[in-house]
Amino acid sequence: MHFSIPETESRSGDSGGSAYVAYNIHVNGVLHCRVRYSQLLGLHEQLRKEYGANVLPAFPPKKLFSLTPAEVEQRREQLEKYMQAVRQDPLLGSSETFNSFLRRAQQETQQVPTEEVSLEVLLSNGQKVLVNVLTSDQTEDVLEAVAAKLDLPDDLIGYFSLFLVREKEDGAFSFVRKLQEFELPYVSVTSLRSQEYKIVLRKSYWDSAYDDDVMENRVGLNLLYAQTVSDIERGWILVTKEQHRQLKSLQEKVSKKEVPLPSGGTSSPGRGRGEVRLELAFEYLMSKDRLQWVTITSPQAIMMSICLQSMVDELMVKKSGGSIRKMLRRRVGGTLRRSDSQQAVKSPPLLESPDASRDTMVKLSSKLSAVSLRGIGTPSTDASASDVHGNFAFEGIGDEDL
Repeated sequence: MHFSIPETESRSGDSGGSAYVAYNIHVNGVLHCRVRYSQLLGLHEQLRKEYGANVLPAFPPKKLFSLTPAEVEQRREQLEKYMQAVRQDPLLGSSETFNSFLRRAQQETQQVPTEEVSLEVLLSNGQKVLVNVLTSDQTEDVLEAVAAKLDLPDDLIGYFSLFLVREKEDGAFSFVRKLQEFELPYVSVTSLRSQEYKIVLRKSYWDSAYDDDVMENRVGLNLLYAQTVSDIERGWILVTKEQHRQLKSLQEKVSKKEVPLPSGGTSSPGRGRGEVRLELAFEYLMSKDRLQWVTITSPQAIMMSICLQSMVDELMVKKSGGSIRKMLRRRVGGTLRRSDSQQAVKSPPLLESPDASRDTMVKLSSKLSAVSLRGIGTPSTDASASDVHGNFAFEGIGDEDL
């Protein structure tokens, strides 16, 4: 996930007290929560007690006097780097302390009281699943509720995830992000205040070898079948005329396991007017001693970057001998814990980018050395034109894995 603090706000204190500075924390360019320096300091102190000072990145120091505008901006930049570093750390970013802080802040910022609500989750074929949840339920709670409603076995839940998507009136469909453990799905979708945004259940793995595990179960098979047919109809999976003819024939026979999957690539939805333009750039070893930057401009650049990270996470689970069946976090002593095989990959050393206009990037491997993401949107969009984020997922992945 890409955290940023692109702006601050001067706000009045409680009961007409003195004004204070609030920092707007964005996730993938969308406002997640609004917090004060003292709240972030409290989070830092709590993390330090739990994990020790040596594990934590540097936190912006306190000031005895009021900050000048330049100092406010400097602190904003420091807090942004701090939040990015904590999130990308395998231990800190998956901690319940960090994630629960962000969930509480999201609920408080959006001023959503804790109460039972009915939440609509879509399947790939457009079918609606209504689940009764609390507004304060985190992503995994909602995912488990949807799985229970569908009668999907517990050991298959880890194969699926909830995604926030945007579907316009003209049928244009795009992914915003996979919902994470630090957010509340009901608050995330309702705070956008538009019927275009929806939550969809989809498979969340890349290796097709896992399909056999899922298809052993009737519900899992139905979910994979619906997603495959939908993706082909939307043009996200490219098929030949012959493959499309075979698909129609198998659909008529209701032969779900034999849906033909092409070996080629996929196609992404087009960009509508007024949407933010984003660049995903990576440095690739074209030949010995010759690195070259490849840039893809797409409104789905954030999603592409996240997908790259999830691919590597899956590779690391497989290399460590872990099972995707165990990727669901389990409750231990009342708190949610992520299995060792699902821990994010430790951030590698930084690597200087050959492009002076870009920030420092991160080492990927000797083949795919750096990945960056930046917004090049219009002033009216949430993404900053100068925002550049590195993807810190790729240490430990060799050329044979790419």
